[in-house]
Amino acid sequence: MSPTIVMAATELTEPVAGGGRLVISALVGIALIVALITILKVHPFLALIVGGLAVGIVAGVDVADVITSFTTGFGTTAAGVGILIALGAMFAKLLADSGGADEIVDAIVGRASTRMLPWAMAAVGALIGLPMFFEIGLVLLMPVIYLVARRAQLSLVTVGIPALAGLSAMHGLVPPHPGPLVAIDSLGADLGTTLALGVLVAVPTVIVAGPLFAPIAGRWVPVPAPDRFEAARESEEMEQRPSFPVTLFTVLLPVMLMMGKALADIIIDDTENGVQRVLDVIGTPVVALLIAVIVAIFTFGRGAGMNGEAVAKSIESSLPPIAGILLIVCAGGGFKQVLVDTGIGTKLADWAQDFDVSVIFLAWLLAVLIRLATGSATVATITASALVVGLAEGLSQGETSLVVLAVGAGSVFFSHVNDAGFWLVKEYFGISVGQTIKTWSAMETILSVTGLIFVLLLNIVI
Repeated sequence: MSPTIVMAATELTEPVAGGGRLVISALVGIALIVALITILKVHPFLALIVGGLAVGIVAGVDVADVITSFTTGFGTTAAGVGILIALGAMFAKLLADSGGADEIVDAIVGRASTRMLPWAMAAVGALIGLPMFFEIGLVLLMPVIYLVARRAQLSLVTVGIPALAGLSAMHGLVPPHPGPLVAIDSLGADLGTTLALGVLVAVPTVIVAGPLFAPIAGRWVPVPAPDRFEAARESEEMEQRPSFPVTLFTVLLPVMLMMGKALADIIIDDTENGVQRVLDVIGTPVVALLIAVIVAIFTFGRGAGMNGEAVAKSIESSLPPIAGILLIVCAGGGFKQVLVDTGIGTKLADWAQDFDVSVIFLAWLLAVLIRLATGSATVATITASALVVGLAEGLSQGETSLVVLAVGAGSVFFSHVNDAGFWLVKEYFGISVGQTIKTWSAMETILSVTGLIFVLLLNIVI
């Protein structure tokens, strides 16, 4: 946790009102955000600002102090998480523009038998989803899903659900995606530890919600693949692309750097050791992603025959689409700081101890409720992680990371009509609302519940 947040928390977390008023203020703020987003269709950025101000005012905090608290949280989040999201977007755009994503797809799917295709598509979804936002990954993979389903004579659902499971699991559980990053920042978790545990949870979760569920969903909703994207796909295959080993190495490079730092902290545990000092620097999230982007300029850009101008254009075009995401995430940081500074987190922590409620389950449940209400996994993660800040105090490094993962798992629960992803899947798959609920929404629910189960199992060990 950054020094600014720590200072704000220690100075202002003394409750400014009674417990009842604090709870009411939090409920008013959350309800206002939900109403603005779902009923009035206000952008989440504005909704989070209004919600944060409402929490402070109802709690009895001076308006000037509420504004200071909100802007402090906004700025701290922008300084930490915002940089990572921007670097991640640059990396993902280079991967897509160079044909590296296509290389991963072709290398994995091309070696799979018909029976193993759902497993191969799950692996593709997870790998593509590691550096990419869900919506970008879905748009990128749909031509592949169409092509594979058509050539294998399988239902579009049977082929597509495993890929969606891989994308969604990475989006909810594994940094550097915005949701996990915000939760890590809010709860003061270690990114490397959370990344390692997130992968441990994501793999079996994807298997259950993807390849194991897909054949069942395919029988429920048999959908033939359309002829779209066939010609575009064949022309793409003629272009120069980076090789599969080079692409795979580049995609996994930031993961290896961050996990290397986490392992060094556990195994070496000596800040004076030269190896650990180097790993501590290059494994820092900002540095790891910066290294990955620089390496990608050569492996993806030059590897695909792109000149300097083309590489610069690719990187430049990666930033405008994420402007909205950055604003939402940073506003979420401001909303979180208002909740922390009013003392609601401390009050919830006290109540949870009185009723002996599992921190992990409570974190998951809060994220589920907010996800159902707003339809946004990012808003659910931001709000739920803010509410359990007090509960996470005093937990070990591993336990705090598991709370982050519980929030992430809850944030993907039952996507329905208030979620843009729901309509994206519906239109791309060409199915009805009811069929989308039976396939996509059911898969998201299985993903969320299975993720919680594996987090709880890991908690027994940790």
